[in-house]
Amino acid sequence: MIVRALVVAGVLWLGAILVAPLAIASNHGALSLGAACTYAAGSRVCHQRPDRCFWIRGRPMPVCARCTGIYAGAAVAGPLGLLLASGWSTRRARLAVALAALPTLISWSLEYAGLAHPSNALRAVFGLPLGFVVAWLVVGALADDRMPRSNGT
Repeated sequence: MIVRALVVAGVLWLGAILVAPLAIASNHGALSLGAACTYAAGSRVCHQRPDRCFWIRGRPMPVCARCTGIYAGAAVAGPLGLLLASGWSTRRARLAVALAALPTLISWSLEYAGLAHPSNALRAVFGLPLGFVVAWLVVGALADDRMPRSNGT
């Protein structure tokens, strides 16, 4: 039950960040309030630099392009994780996460060093594998009941 709620939350979060700019642009009270909450939540997890965000209807999204890619990957992988538990060893799972993080790590490092300035589309594409693999492994492990349990201490 909790795993499904986590998957639904991931899909809803992606929907919220996609719809928030439209809701702000609509100037509708309730929609604008929901969008404001989405932007506030986005500010807790993302720098929200307008030049690094996708824009919808003249408004930047509540998270940057890289975060959008990560969340999109997670929203796709979550439901798949429910259906296809990975069953991978911890070592193999760590390797998968490390490999999936490489595009994000390399692009971020090159940007930070001032050596590259990828487009927002590339930033999003580089984030997709990381979101996908992490969500698939977490949801698959939770659904497969392979996560370590607390002993109450």
